[in-house]
Amino acid sequence: MKRELAEPAQGGPVPELIAATEQALPHQANALARARSFAEPFIAGETLDTGENTLAHADAVAAILKSMGGSEAMQAASYLVYACQHLNKPQEIIAKAFGESYAALAVETTALVRVQRQARTAEEASRVDDPKAQTENVRKMLLAFSRDLRVVMLRLASRLQTLRFHAAQRSAAPPSVAREALSVFAPLANRLGIWQLKWEMEDLAFRFLEPQTYKEVARLLDEKRVEREAFVEQLRQRLEAELKAQGIAAQVQGRPKHIYSIVKKMRGKSLDFAKVFDVRALRVIVPEVRDCYAALSWVHQEFEPITSEFDDYIAKPKPNGYQSLHTVVRDAAGRPIEIQIRTQAMHEHAEHGVAAHWAYKEAGAKGYSGVAAAGEYDAKIAVLRQLLAWERDLAGASDGLFEDRIYVLTPQAAIVDLPRGATPVDFAYTLHTNLGHRCRGARVDGAMVPLNTPLQNGQTVVIVAAKEGGPSRDWLNPELGFLASHRAKAKVRAWFNEQLRHETVARGRELVEKLLQREGRTALKHGDLAAQLGFKTADDLFFVVGKDEFSLRNIETLLNPPEAPLPPDEYLLLKKAKGGEKGATKGGVLVVGVDSLMTQLARCCKPAPPDRIAGFVTRGKGVSIHRTDCSNFREMAARNGERVIEVEWGRPRADGAAVYPVDVSVEATDRQGLLRDISEVFAKEKMNVIGVQTQSVKGTAWMTFTVETTDSQRLVRVLGLVREVTGVRAARRR
Repeated sequence: MKRELAEPAQGGPVPELIAATEQALPHQANALARARSFAEPFIAGETLDTGENTLAHADAVAAILKSMGGSEAMQAASYLVYACQHLNKPQEIIAKAFGESYAALAVETTALVRVQRQARTAEEASRVDDPKAQTENVRKMLLAFSRDLRVVMLRLASRLQTLRFHAAQRSAAPPSVAREALSVFAPLANRLGIWQLKWEMEDLAFRFLEPQTYKEVARLLDEKRVEREAFVEQLRQRLEAELKAQGIAAQVQGRPKHIYSIVKKMRGKSLDFAKVFDVRALRVIVPEVRDCYAALSWVHQEFEPITSEFDDYIAKPKPNGYQSLHTVVRDAAGRPIEIQIRTQAMHEHAEHGVAAHWAYKEAGAKGYSGVAAAGEYDAKIAVLRQLLAWERDLAGASDGLFEDRIYVLTPQAAIVDLPRGATPVDFAYTLHTNLGHRCRGARVDGAMVPLNTPLQNGQTVVIVAAKEGGPSRDWLNPELGFLASHRAKAKVRAWFNEQLRHETVARGRELVEKLLQREGRTALKHGDLAAQLGFKTADDLFFVVGKDEFSLRNIETLLNPPEAPLPPDEYLLLKKAKGGEKGATKGGVLVVGVDSLMTQLARCCKPAPPDRIAGFVTRGKGVSIHRTDCSNFREMAARNGERVIEVEWGRPRADGAAVYPVDVSVEATDRQGLLRDISEVFAKEKMNVIGVQTQSVKGTAWMTFTVETTDSQRLVRVLGLVREVTGVRAARRR
């Protein structure tokens, strides 16, 4: 199997990166030797999860940092990181021996290692619902976790060494380690401009993830890597010399491709290997724009151009501002060579500016198989690259880049993205709305904490929840600091709004059910009633009734549609007994077929002409006269049907002196003067009120009037006038 390792970096702000990160590490005499001696007793006999000796791994990480230009101070930190987990009080011990800066670096990096290990374990156990989201959160967390880029540098070097170890041992790296290297660490190295680390890490990770494809592409590369590089170097020197002879001060860089890069392009553009033209590539950097076209003219004269592969991004820049000339030519042997030509200003813009290298090579929409470069996160990375290029002090300047987000873990090691200042309550609502409602306590890294405790990067949070219940109103008090997330605040407010709706619906349901009970219509389904009134659901009806936006009078009208008045001659029901008109008139009631029976009007329903009536023979009290729709009468008739007799009203007296007591129920919004206004209606209609009962509950007045009337049809008209009194919702005969 061929080893496709990276050549020395061409371009990229690696020196600036190293210089910036090391400003935070004070120089100490013999720091490297002292750190190794300090850590050796703890880690010399230890083994990492990969099987590699911990001290050997630390030695290799230090060597990688050195190859990248890291000083002894940076290399020394790699040993302290691995010694940290063996110390009871690492912050205090390392700070005393090496200073606060070294101690902070060791503790931060150790915490990040723990978090990443938990995340990998969760992925391997398939406990993460969305692996892609988990990967992106790991990527963001890697930057957000550290106060400066020292932690990131150490983690990049460590992961590269892990891949190298597995390659040297000819053992397969765990898929989760390789995937994390390919999807998190390599893109991060690319975004930071550490090209040599990126290329090597990509090839090694791809070798472990897809060994057969790796072997096939390696076979297709018919030249050995050394030979390819020699060819590219020879071509680079020739092109630079020829352009110089033409009066063009050009800097030419070689860009041999790597196996993963080749496969990525083949898949992304659906190309055969023979059509991958940039297996060998050069980049030409010149002073002026006119030099770009002069260099292009010379290249096309010396080599055979492939016209379909020419792009002029100078005349027509890419949307992100990228400018360059791209052409593909063939040499005398027919080998394709990609050549990019740009000015120094264009190169700096592409490499270090907002349109950084990763921004177009990983563009999702028009590029190939990469991560889209749009969004707030990528904008911050662009700012980070500018800081590197300007040789800013990243230890201080990077503090603000990601300070608006934190990344914490669930017990299953899933990473949760939260705004800085977020609390366990925010965390609970991010996981699930219902969990947020039921949140009653929290354990952070195993210790119980108050619910308004701000969380920190890398902490593991466990929510203690009640079986049921809702949020506290205190959570919406900004001074108490329970919530930082706008989304969580919105969910709490929505819960309280829904509770208010529930209370309103319950009130409306109670009012409607009382009305149905008074009407003797309890068997009527609420949904059917709502549909008849034009509502989609019963709760919709109850809600508007509970808010006093829908009068119960409308329901009464539906249940008791007004009937046309009967003519006087129909007061008699004309029920005749068999064998003649034998009967007696008692109190205006004609009892058919029975002589001289005592009669009385039932108090439960208080009938009055022209109500439909029936008689029930009582024990010792004669005949009780009921309305036929009286619920008491129906129950008695069902039990003792043989005691029911037919009755009818006698003819009205000429002087109209016969009056009947009738009960009237009134429901209204309680107010001062309500009883007076209703009584005045009865008085104006010359209807005597002989009894009144009133009760007020939560602003609603319930009144029962006993009035004397000559007939119930006249009472219907009077009740219509009562309903017009201000505040009256319903007025009906009981």
